[in-house]
Amino acid sequence: MPRLSQRAWGWVGPLGVALLAFVLRVWNVGFPNRLLFDETYYAKHAWSLLEVGYARDATERADERIADGAATGLFTDLPTQVAHPEGGKWLIALGEKLFGLDAFGWRIAAVVVGALTVLVLARLVLRLTGSVWLGCLAGLLLTFDGLHFVMSRLALLDGFLAFWTVCAVACLVVDRDRLAERLAADGRWRPWRPWQLLAGVCFGLAVATKWSGLFPLAVCGLLVVGWELWLRQGDRDPDTPRVAWWAKAFVVVSAPAFVWLVVVAFVVYLATWTGWLAHHEVYAARFDLGDGNRFSQLWAFHRLNWDFHTGDYLAEQTHPYQSDAWGWPILARPVGVDAQNDLPGTFCGATGDETCLRVVTLLGNPMVWWLGSAMVIVLAALWLWERRWRAGLVLAMIAALWLPWFRYDDRPIFSFYAVAMLPFMIAAICLVVREAWDAAGRHGRRFLVGTMAVYLLAVVVTFWWFHPIWTGAILPRSDWEARMWFDAWI
Repeated sequence: MPRLSQRAWGWVGPLGVALLAFVLRVWNVGFPNRLLFDETYYAKHAWSLLEVGYARDATERADERIADGAATGLFTDLPTQVAHPEGGKWLIALGEKLFGLDAFGWRIAAVVVGALTVLVLARLVLRLTGSVWLGCLAGLLLTFDGLHFVMSRLALLDGFLAFWTVCAVACLVVDRDRLAERLAADGRWRPWRPWQLLAGVCFGLAVATKWSGLFPLAVCGLLVVGWELWLRQGDRDPDTPRVAWWAKAFVVVSAPAFVWLVVVAFVVYLATWTGWLAHHEVYAARFDLGDGNRFSQLWAFHRLNWDFHTGDYLAEQTHPYQSDAWGWPILARPVGVDAQNDLPGTFCGATGDETCLRVVTLLGNPMVWWLGSAMVIVLAALWLWERRWRAGLVLAMIAALWLPWFRYDDRPIFSFYAVAMLPFMIAAICLVVREAWDAAGRHGRRFLVGTMAVYLLAVVVTFWWFHPIWTGAILPRSDWEARMWFDAWI
């Protein structure tokens, strides 16, 4: 039987891990068959997009009627103000189109995208480290993380943001590798950059999911220009003045990058508002958007949403599960998205007066997040020491997806926003392991492989331990309390 090549294993391994992730996430994903947390907005908006092309106000008791199987008569004729763009909701709508307005229908898109995120992350880490087993390790860590697991089973938006961001970064890493190959071959300037174009499409879809996708777009725009200038500096003619060469190189590099990333992202973003643009008059009438054309009214609608997110209204609100951004990497405050308390003890075999409960909690796997947080610090130290571009990329993406939230800690923000930076925390783990592998001898590498195997086993065991509170399984209250390791988790 012929052995698979390294290139073949580079696809077989990640695909196998992604399939495992899909099976774990799709199992019983339709339970509970009711709208949980912010699904009440996004799943209904998605269904309204399918029906008329824009989001409308829901009628009274719409959530209860949907849980009972209703799919019509759920909306008024009035458009509703949406807190986020339409891109992620169109993906949710695709699942509803295929499977109907039930929990499976509005969650299946998140399941598919969650599994695809595992695949793309595994391939990205393989490219960054040159190691198939580290790529598969990255995929497995994301597969067995609780926050990503639950987000892949709910019709919320941040999982889609994570997917498109990882896809965009993966495209740019391929673009950098292709650039290095071309420079080694002939050094010619080529404005046509298909992988940058694909990255622009992905960034457009990321921003069309949540506006926070603008931050990684801006950071990556700076990175790709910096990468290419660095790679091309050896082409400078010694007779050309340094300032003149750098000025020309900057223009030649940045102009096409701006088109492929920013302009393409903008076009894609605008395309996701097609339904809104086709019905702009109903929005203009309700929200007093002025008498201009549909594009000026869309801009006015964006200003309205910006004021909602950054104005005094949200600054005066509170939520029992809100948390400060500093605590997200260490799982300081999870989010409860569903709870049924004080169920009869006979439901779960509890003894005495003990009751049962069901909960669905957005909580990361501590084994993944705590090591990931530590390895980000280690990777930052390594980058300061050697300035390697791979470490810089991962650190820059974590910063882009985390630090901006410190600006908005005066209003309710939630730890599940951090799911978008989780893939890059996992990439940080793998890059540090790669550094250790390169520095170790034969016996050291055996020890390293053994250590990572034990660590992965700990991740899987922890996944099994917390699985009931990630899936809404019924538990005796004492079993639930055993999983609440800290008071802040309750």
